[in-house]
Amino acid sequence: MTDKRVEAVFEEMKNKLGKIVPEFELRYKAELVCEIRRLRDERGAVILGHNYMEPALYHFVPDFKGDSLELSRRAAATDKDPIVFCGVVFMAETAKILSPGKTVLIPSKDAGCSLAASITGEDVRDLKRLYPGVPVVTYVNTYADVKAESDICCTSGNAAAVVNSLGADTVIFLPDEYLARNVARETGRHIIFPVKGPRGLQKPGTDLDYRMIGWTGKCEVHELFTVEDIESVRKQFPDVVVLAHPECSPEVVAASDYSGSTSAMIRHVKETQAPRYLLLTECSMGDNIIAENPEKEMLRLCSHRCPHMGQITLEMTRDALKYNQYAVEVPEEIRVKAKRAVDRMLAIA
Repeated sequence: MTDKRVEAVFEEMKNKLGKIVPEFELRYKAELVCEIRRLRDERGAVILGHNYMEPALYHFVPDFKGDSLELSRRAAATDKDPIVFCGVVFMAETAKILSPGKTVLIPSKDAGCSLAASITGEDVRDLKRLYPGVPVVTYVNTYADVKAESDICCTSGNAAAVVNSLGADTVIFLPDEYLARNVARETGRHIIFPVKGPRGLQKPGTDLDYRMIGWTGKCEVHELFTVEDIESVRKQFPDVVVLAHPECSPEVVAASDYSGSTSAMIRHVKETQAPRYLLLTECSMGDNIIAENPEKEMLRLCSHRCPHMGQITLEMTRDALKYNQYAVEVPEEIRVKAKRAVDRMLAIA
């Protein structure tokens, strides 16, 4: 790699990220960025970067940036192969579901997700036995075996629309408890949560007029935000606009000014003018928004970072391309069923 090319990338990175990332770190990362770009071009690959990636990777490596489903769809629309997904495993699985003929690589095979790990395909089968005939709506932040047991998938942005589209009196909504509670409130439904007892999954002790059946999975990052956090910030900055991801608790969402998916929050900051903003989501995304909107003031509440997303580094992205690691596979029987649930959602959208 020529020193001139690395120096040019370093200058770009310093201009964009100089207030966020130390200069000595940018010099080292500029070399990695150049090496990744060279390997990508040599292999004819496409690189996808989720909104939660660290700033140097997010702004200077991916061909496409965004939320998980959007990225998988864009990768499927290209002729590039392999696909390198800078995100967690369930996201790479979704890319494989939509692009079965392509190699899908993930830089870290251990980049899991507390929410996706909260439920299995067997859990969904148990729920369907407990509530026969009730349609199952599954958040895309799940593994392929869970999607395969579902009738339709949804995103955090279209969840209410998907639920309403079914025209069903009762739906099963999985697996995020807080997203389910937020959607239940938005769609005017009473929600219950089955419990695991000594004889397996059981209905709650009362049969109230429920219209949504949820699950108690949570995102380990979004559950950390509290109403007290918001109140504390508002006391110091009364004119702040608070944006919360729908995976936050209903109380936090209600206390915020805006709630939306990662892409929706990014658009909201870009398209509005406010004295200052507070993002209640994974903190790397706040860094990335600051870099793209340097004229806007973003408050920093915390250091709530996803330990799984943090496993995806520039070094590991380079190694994914260099050594063809780690390939994501989805058994064909599961892939076909999971794709059906994703396609049903896309038809509605």
